[in-house]
Amino acid sequence: MRELQKTGEPGYRQRDSVEHEGYVEVHSAFHGEKNNQNGVSNLFERILSRDNLNQAYLQVVRNKGAAGVDGMTYDQLLPYLKEHREELLTQLYLGKYKPQPVLRVDIPKQDGGIRKLGIPTVIDRMLQQAINQVLQPIFEPTFSDNSFGFRPKRSAHQAIIRAKSHYEQGYKHVVDLDMKAYFDTVNHDKLMYFVEKQITDKRVLRLIRRYLLSGIMIDGIFQKSEEGTPQGGNLSPLLSNIYLNELDHLLEKRGHRFVRYADDCNIYVKSKRAGQRVMKSITKFLEMDLSLTVNREKSAVGSPLKRKFLGFCLLVTKKGVQIRPHYKAKETVKQKLRRITKRNRGRSIDRILKEIQQLMTGWINYYGIGEMKGFMKNLNGWLKRRIRQYIWKQWKNPRTKRKNLIQLGIDKRKAYEWSNTRKGYWIISGSYVLHRSLTDKELASRGYKDIALQYQSVHSNY
Repeated sequence: MRELQKTGEPGYRQRDSVEHEGYVEVHSAFHGEKNNQNGVSNLFERILSRDNLNQAYLQVVRNKGAAGVDGMTYDQLLPYLKEHREELLTQLYLGKYKPQPVLRVDIPKQDGGIRKLGIPTVIDRMLQQAINQVLQPIFEPTFSDNSFGFRPKRSAHQAIIRAKSHYEQGYKHVVDLDMKAYFDTVNHDKLMYFVEKQITDKRVLRLIRRYLLSGIMIDGIFQKSEEGTPQGGNLSPLLSNIYLNELDHLLEKRGHRFVRYADDCNIYVKSKRAGQRVMKSITKFLEMDLSLTVNREKSAVGSPLKRKFLGFCLLVTKKGVQIRPHYKAKETVKQKLRRITKRNRGRSIDRILKEIQQLMTGWINYYGIGEMKGFMKNLNGWLKRRIRQYIWKQWKNPRTKRKNLIQLGIDKRKAYEWSNTRKGYWIISGSYVLHRSLTDKELASRGYKDIALQYQSVHSNY
């Protein structure tokens, strides 16, 4: 069944869908679908309905992503479904469908650790997305207002703004909880118990359980998945929120001020002693009741002015409490820019400027909420100097340097003098001759977008 078919064009088009002309609707009497589309008793039919599967398919194609263990890419999904949809649906309705193992990929973390990412097959990504689309609205009303991760119309920015409001109200100590390998240690039986509180359709429960037990493929070797919800699956974010919703309810019951984004949870208290009591009791709950492991090396009671939360921390100024990027976030982006502009990369300046723009657009859109005008001004000046150094290196021989300097407005005598200098690249990049030739206007004409101006434009919206 998983053999790839070469039917149809591989490209993605908005009009593409799981069905084509003449297709007998998925929700047919043959498959036993009920007419009631709003109740919870027919969730399985709603998951496999034509509209829901089409929506899931389009989402998977928009997300793109790598192929899973079967090698099928997202642009091969539609041709495959046109050939095998009936067989796939029949297996699902008969309870015989078995998800493929997820492909394990290790992604280096900024702190030197490893994030274990699971890549399901595109078929399983589509089916997980279909499940998620039906279950998310059911569980959403049960979730805490203090939970912000992987939820509709909620974001990390809203989470850090909520954290700021707690500090402003006098909760100036934070219990910063770090759960060790959270996504890999979720207890399946406990998770299914929490899911069953809202879901009664045993076919849906059985399919979710099969995804949890689908296994992992590491370097071609299959391993059982007896616990955890691998990061990378379309269903994992929802399941993780269902699991930690138990923590949210406990914290609310005890009257705590807290903010949770996925497995990052900060609890705000008024004294360090109170924080230590909360740390002890919540650690006990997480480890005894939820079978998780608290990383005691990274968890601590501290100040929100220093502790990192979602890449941010707080700052007290004359204007009040402000949000700012944590110093590690600033160091990381500068290191990335340093690698991009390394002068011996041997790539065109157009490519270099495009890579800079791709990196900084995303970085500024995320961190632009923070106060960092001085940092962005300094980073902008440093980056333009790195770019001038790169261009100077590309000019290579003295003749080319002299010719280009003259074309950029430097008089012939000075152009000859500087083109033959033995000064180092970094020194030259800061010299007046390159500032007069490779001006800000000239860099802009080559494609450089001023990151300080980008930041001001984004920050002004907050």
